[in-house]
Amino acid sequence: MTDATTTQLPDLDEPHALRADVYRLLARLLREAPDRTLIDWLSGLEAEDDGSALASGWAALAAAARETSPEALARAHFRHLVGVIEGDVLPYASWYRNGCLMDEALLALRRDLRQLGYERTEHTRDPEDHLAALCEVMAMLIETRSPAEAKFFMRHLAPWAARCFADLEAVDTPFYSRLGQLGRAFTDMELGRLEREASQEPVRLVEPCPPHIGP
Repeated sequence: MTDATTTQLPDLDEPHALRADVYRLLARLLREAPDRTLIDWLSGLEAEDDGSALASGWAALAAAARETSPEALARAHFRHLVGVIEGDVLPYASWYRNGCLMDEALLALRRDLRQLGYERTEHTRDPEDHLAALCEVMAMLIETRSPAEAKFFMRHLAPWAARCFADLEAVDTPFYSRLGQLGRAFTDMELGRLEREASQEPVRLVEPCPPHIGP
């Protein structure tokens, strides 16, 4: 996904920058298998053990990265997330929300993306409701300080993303299982954060219509 606007914004504060980075990492790993550089980077991660599900997910993913190779993950990514016809997991909103691909969830998403000024990049063949694409949109919404961030998450990710990550957690490749674990923990954390924001609707003052005068 790309943003049609080119407005230059000041740097994000650290918590929001980290959230955007996690969304981009999830998108990268869902869309394609990691190369050696990314595997090495993941292998070196040292998550602070604060007892949270998110910290446990980071530690588990790092441990799995230390025990794998680009070649093994290329095969596993195809088997789990692509497939000859379909993979073990179908990471599409329409599949999880409507029971089939290219359905109402995709149409609703496309309407919202047009309003936000986002468009699908030319080099991807995946529909816009692929989980990787939605993670990319969330990263852009965070980076542009969009007031639509919470609403977008609640409408297009909250109803199904955690279930998709849970299904990925059940696959037999440790790396992708741990990716599902991390994604589910992060999605749960985001739900707690953004559900409150989305519920805080701004109060809009509407000027009453003047009374009708005359016959």
